[in-house]
Amino acid sequence: MKNALDLLKDKGTHVYSIEPDATVLEALHLMAEHEIGALPVLDGERLVGIITERDYARKVVLLERNSRTTPVSEIMMKRVACVEPTRSVEECMALMTDKRVRHLPVMREGRMIGLVSIGDLVKAIIDEQQFIISQLELYIAS
Repeated sequence: MKNALDLLKDKGTHVYSIEPDATVLEALHLMAEHEIGALPVLDGERLVGIITERDYARKVVLLERNSRTTPVSEIMMKRVACVEPTRSVEECMALMTDKRVRHLPVMREGRMIGLVSIGDLVKAIIDEQQFIISQLELYIAS
């Protein structure tokens, strides 16, 4: 089974991010522009949080806050579940399930090297299952 680094090799390591003092509206524009649901929040190269569409809905819309003036730092999730590049897809899936998150920054030596999503994990699991099925079909046919 693949690990987090394998997933990053497949999808690429470029990650859109935002600074903690940016406004929530800026974060929403960036997410919409790139059709993504979450942004790591970086202070320089240091991961300090993550902001998701869910954070916006619950911490801005429902609380009737202004997205034009509210900084990302006020609504971001500060305790971010992260994984090392060697963590397996199954371990990543278990962590996402346990923490109820959909995105995991991949960290190496305290630096974010990529981001995996629930969609990345599901795709990897389906790909592996399809490979196993095709191998079994070949075995049965021969």
